[in-house]
Amino acid sequence: MPDILRTGLSGLLAFQRALATTSHNVANVGTEGYSRQVTDLATKTPQGYGSGFVGNGVDVVSVRRIFDQFAVQNLRTATANAGQSDTVANFAGQIDDIIGDPTAGISSSLQAYFNAWQDVANNPSSAASRQVLISQAQTLASRFSDASTRLDAVAQNVNDKIRADVTQINSLASQLAKLNADIVAAQSSFTGQPPNDLLDKRDTILTQLAQYTNVTTTSDSDGALNVFIGNGQALVLRNVSQTLTATPSSLDSSKLDISYSGSGGTTITQLLSGGELGGLVQVRDEIIDPTRNQLGLVAVGLAVSVNAQQAAGLDLTGQLGSDIFSVAGPRTLPRSANTGSGSAAASISDISALTGDEYDLRYNGSAYSLVRVSDGSSVALTGAGTVANPFVAEGASIVVAGAPAAGDQFRIQPTRTGASSLASVLSDPRGIAAAGPIRTSAALANAGNASISQGDVLDASNVNLLATASIQFLSATTYSVNGGPAVAYTSGGNIDVNGWRVQISGTPVTGDSFTIQKNTGGAGDNRNALLAAGLQNANVLAGGTTSISGAFSVLVGAVGSEAQQANVSRDAQATLASQAKETVSSISGVNLDEEAADLVRWQHAYQAAAQTIAVAGTLFDTLIAAVRR
Repeated sequence: MPDILRTGLSGLLAFQRALATTSHNVANVGTEGYSRQVTDLATKTPQGYGSGFVGNGVDVVSVRRIFDQFAVQNLRTATANAGQSDTVANFAGQIDDIIGDPTAGISSSLQAYFNAWQDVANNPSSAASRQVLISQAQTLASRFSDASTRLDAVAQNVNDKIRADVTQINSLASQLAKLNADIVAAQSSFTGQPPNDLLDKRDTILTQLAQYTNVTTTSDSDGALNVFIGNGQALVLRNVSQTLTATPSSLDSSKLDISYSGSGGTTITQLLSGGELGGLVQVRDEIIDPTRNQLGLVAVGLAVSVNAQQAAGLDLTGQLGSDIFSVAGPRTLPRSANTGSGSAAASISDISALTGDEYDLRYNGSAYSLVRVSDGSSVALTGAGTVANPFVAEGASIVVAGAPAAGDQFRIQPTRTGASSLASVLSDPRGIAAAGPIRTSAALANAGNASISQGDVLDASNVNLLATASIQFLSATTYSVNGGPAVAYTSGGNIDVNGWRVQISGTPVTGDSFTIQKNTGGAGDNRNALLAAGLQNANVLAGGTTSISGAFSVLVGAVGSEAQQANVSRDAQATLASQAKETVSSISGVNLDEEAADLVRWQHAYQAAAQTIAVAGTLFDTLIAAVRR
């Protein structure tokens, strides 16, 4: 009877524990991150008798949560990927709206500006057409500036979110470290039994952390968890959490670097991936910065080519044209950690060679080298870095000075400020240089049938460009310029003098002469205006393979493609994250129908165990009564 009593009592206690576990499941059916728990029962060691072994009842081995580590890690990975894709898609859409606006954006203003040049070419003496061109130049510069301002606002929003995400990561890391300590203490206090609710809370926080960056973990035998983010950077080691900080980059203070706090903290920005934080870094480095640089490249190409063409013509006052646009040169940023007294200054040497990339100029103690920021590849430097012989690389000239120390660096941004600094500086319509600067003529007494072209400008900076020059034929096959030495004549060949070029075609005779002089009274001349209008499609960028309009179209297409791909990736990753969550839910989630069935089952078992105890009591009473007789 004592055995029956102990056996019944063990069942009563076990089924009571099972009922408590089942009711706990029901109570937490709506709790985020809760894993269903089950009571594991095992038969007690039986007691041997001469006739065999008799059971001693049941033991509660453990209360175990239904948990699949692989499924949960897959959920964290999917959550991180979805967070990154969603962030990239959101910001890529904003940038696409800025660059690709078909009506109020740069594209329409660029077209209107070159149309205005064509109108001046059609009627070069029209004051109204000239005023429209001035207005369109101002509008176009304003559109570039507005686009740059909006891109800067997006970049600032990225910085704000990076700071907020770092703060949130630090908070979650601190909670994880404390939970590690609580879990280890609880598990050691109860002979290794898992504190299920604490484990669920820790896993929930890990999933929240995955919203900000990739998360991987390793576990210790005592229940502590080591947490790593990004590409394996330690965030939590047992009960100690690292503190991250977001500080201005040493090479570009407008950007934030993420590093471990404390003096000399290691920068881990480029090692982070996944989640919203990884998406923010990707958006900044792979979309915003390239977009600003490429937009600046278009602005620089526009300003330099238009000003050069303007300088190659005459305005209504008879002067060579002055600049229509102004634009800032390359930006050079010394690294804040530089220890030497070296300096660097950059300028544009060839717009056709510009790429829109950024570079790091590095000094190793004996020589400088140039590295492309986007991919870390080396860029060839020519020259000596002096004023007389500057370094030249991909359209930029760099002059260095001072005494740099080994390890010093300078960030070179050839086109970063191009769009923000573009401004229209010509306000007088008379200053539009629509006319060609020179005119050519043949002497009336010429006896041959040779003719001379209108002439083209090769170098508007030549001080003798507008000086009168005479070409005199010494024979049918030779000529001299301004009485100089004899030159062999080839019909249609180029004659380059004083920064201009002409061609004489046909058959001259001895004594024939031609004059090249300043184009006075050329109010109706439209030669330079036609060339300026043609700049819209002239291949002045990308090594002479792309026009200004073409380069901007490429930028619009690239940004649009980025936005489209980001949207596709976001939808795909969201689906994968949803599926991963459903998988975890199907494994660990609470099913009320199943719990209701368990409640009935454990209730009946509890009642049966209670009945066993009642039977034991009755038998004991019967025995006592028999002994009393």
